[in-house]
Amino acid sequence: MQWPPLRCALITKGRNKIMTKTFLPSVKEVETTRKWHHIDATGQTLGRLATRVAVLLMGKHKRTFTPHMDCGDFVVVTNTDKIKVTGNKMEEKVYFSHSGYAKGAKETPLKRQFEKDSTKVLELAVKRMLDVNRLRAPRLKRLRIYKGEEHEFAGRFAK
Repeated sequence: MQWPPLRCALITKGRNKIMTKTFLPSVKEVETTRKWHHIDATGQTLGRLATRVAVLLMGKHKRTFTPHMDCGDFVVVTNTDKIKVTGNKMEEKVYFSHSGYAKGAKETPLKRQFEKDSTKVLELAVKRMLDVNRLRAPRLKRLRIYKGEEHEFAGRFAK
């Protein structure tokens, strides 16, 4: 793939001329160049997998990454039932939520959440790795998580 020419700015400091190169992709260009990534979660560690997925969703792996633009790719993760965690986290890690009412605190151990819905565990890990701003919701929309092998996006991945 050929990259578009870089836009240049010329800055003068006394007699010296310094050229700085900057490139800001257009929104249309970003929308048309999104790729699909398939990740098999079998035997992978939860945190390392979530980090890899978050980087792909943000687009930090691209040359055209810009923090204020949503330039990430689509990510499909399969086999979340086979994710592993290190140490004693399966018994000790707890997810906390609150209903907003008095005494409405709930604590759910990782083991119970994993048995109930293993996709939720990975989704929360990725969600908490993304910045809390307007770009988080559209980034998470591009994440598809499945418990097993089957999914409907098989034809979208580059060979």
